[in-house]
Amino acid sequence: MSRKLYLPILLIAAMLLLAACPSAAPAPAEPAAPADQPAAATEAPAEAPAADTSGIDELSILWAQWDPADYLQQVGNLYEEETGIKVNIVQEPWGSFFDLFATEMASQGDTWDMVVGDSQWLGQMATQGHYLDITNFLVDNGIKDTVVPATLVYYGEYPTGSGTYWAYPTEGDADGFAYRKDLFENPDEMAAFEKEFGYPLDIPQDYDQFMDIAKFFTRPDDGLYGVAIYTQKDYDALTMGYENTLFPFGADWKDADNNVMGVINSPEAVAAAEYYRELYDCCQAPGLSNAFFSEVNDAMISGQAAMGMNYFAFFPALVNPGTNPDYYDKMGFFQNPAGPSGERGAALGGQGLSVVSHISPERQQAALDFIKWFSQDDMQAKWAEFGGYTTNQAVFESEEFLNATPYNRAFAQTMQNVKDFWNIPEFGQLLEVAQRELSAYIVGGEGNAQDTMDRIAEEHDKILREAGYIQ
Repeated sequence: MSRKLYLPILLIAAMLLLAACPSAAPAPAEPAAPADQPAAATEAPAEAPAADTSGIDELSILWAQWDPADYLQQVGNLYEEETGIKVNIVQEPWGSFFDLFATEMASQGDTWDMVVGDSQWLGQMATQGHYLDITNFLVDNGIKDTVVPATLVYYGEYPTGSGTYWAYPTEGDADGFAYRKDLFENPDEMAAFEKEFGYPLDIPQDYDQFMDIAKFFTRPDDGLYGVAIYTQKDYDALTMGYENTLFPFGADWKDADNNVMGVINSPEAVAAAEYYRELYDCCQAPGLSNAFFSEVNDAMISGQAAMGMNYFAFFPALVNPGTNPDYYDKMGFFQNPAGPSGERGAALGGQGLSVVSHISPERQQAALDFIKWFSQDDMQAKWAEFGGYTTNQAVFESEEFLNATPYNRAFAQTMQNVKDFWNIPEFGQLLEVAQRELSAYIVGGEGNAQDTMDRIAEEHDKILREAGYIQ
């Protein structure tokens, strides 16, 4: 999401605070379990608490400050109409979202009943006892089988493969691309492109075609450039952008045993980094050396970029005449192109809805009641109608959903090929290394791809060995 936050220094500080707080969670007797092994049990209840909720007349949900949170408030308003229980969606700017929540959890606070938290938080929040284990709740109520399987794995399950769930998949999201149809479908542009490259101009099917198109539309004298891609060093933007080449190029962060040496510095991972740097050097719109979702959208709205990378959750602004008056009706969307061997992949975005373990049993039950209501097919259809990216399988596959927006079909295609960054408690340490090294190489132009990926692999290997993930 999945998505994302901006202040890595605050993030790391908050993680250290959580780790240092003796009351944050029961200390495990053994080292942290690898991401594909069952975690040590926490004191969070494993079953839905049986509690009288008659005295609960209000629920509070923390989320980031963006449009999907507004859509969830609309859902909450419907819940209040039906049950009389008021639902407040508390929005916090992305830059301080994690820090605010982590600090509250370090003191075992009960300010919020639920949080729509990032997928990468799962390991930390679960093992430190801040999320309620909702496995039995999801299974016993049949909710587990209503969502797209990949979203349950990435947004709700920790450790991976354990069958233990800490969140209900709420806002599905992934990276894709917007493009200017008025450029791609212009007869003169089409003729010129085919003459130069020998094949028709169309949505790129692979990354070779993508590079051709990006270079073709890069015309500094005309104020037009081929792409707008993620480069921001804060939190995870550049890493997520790089994943959009990493995964299709057939590489990954780790193997099945959490080994990173020879994996994240493999020839495929190196080639993906080289490609991303070339794309940035040749074709990035100006002023986007520290770009995330807003800067990418701005480049598309201003007419600077022919193609723009972004999470699908941010594409509504591109088809809104109020925010994109010149090009709102000229926008098309496509999933990430295939890599050299035909593989597809995309950086996962999105979040899951978790119940805070520190609230009273009565409030926990009331929170679970809301999730049960929200997970119904008709409410998920309403959630999608408002603008949320549902993870409900029935709604997700319906023609009504696929045709509801110009980008929903590309979103549905993309969600079949998503992968995520690490979601273990040490994700912040791993992320800091990736962001630092990728930024120095791709944006700063320092060194070469092999040395960059070797340094990432070596530092990741050290972090994982010290934490017990690699024996």
